[in-house]
Amino acid sequence: MLIGEYLHTLDPKKRLSLPAKFRKELGKKVVITRGLDQCLFMYSPRAWREIMEKMGRLPVGQSNTRGITRFILAGALEVEVDGAGRILIPEYLKEFAGLKQSVVLTGVADRVEIWDEHVWQEYKQKIEKGAEGMAEALGDLGML
Repeated sequence: MLIGEYLHTLDPKKRLSLPAKFRKELGKKVVITRGLDQCLFMYSPRAWREIMEKMGRLPVGQSNTRGITRFILAGALEVEVDGAGRILIPEYLKEFAGLKQSVVLTGVADRVEIWDEHVWQEYKQKIEKGAEGMAEALGDLGML
């Protein structure tokens, strides 16, 4: 299970060390792609296959589904986890997420999100303020 929040540093060569708890679950290869809310999404190969299958079932005739499919899949790249537990973040993904030196990795069930620390702190404050409203909406759906 991918959960938790970890602060790490992006080195000058754009390498990012993965938390040991994430490495164990993700394996030796991961797929990184553009995410939502100005972060990157990282999946294990198994979880990525599930995403691909779901996206393959989306109707091609709808512009929104074509757009999100292109957004997620065209930005994706499979990368290897090196012997030191690091991954290389491609420049185009680093720029997309605005990653500087200080990076936060968050476990979100089936994926890890990679955030610039400053962007994460701002986003986290926003969702913490709205947590009660979100909980009520989830309660209406029978989730809480």
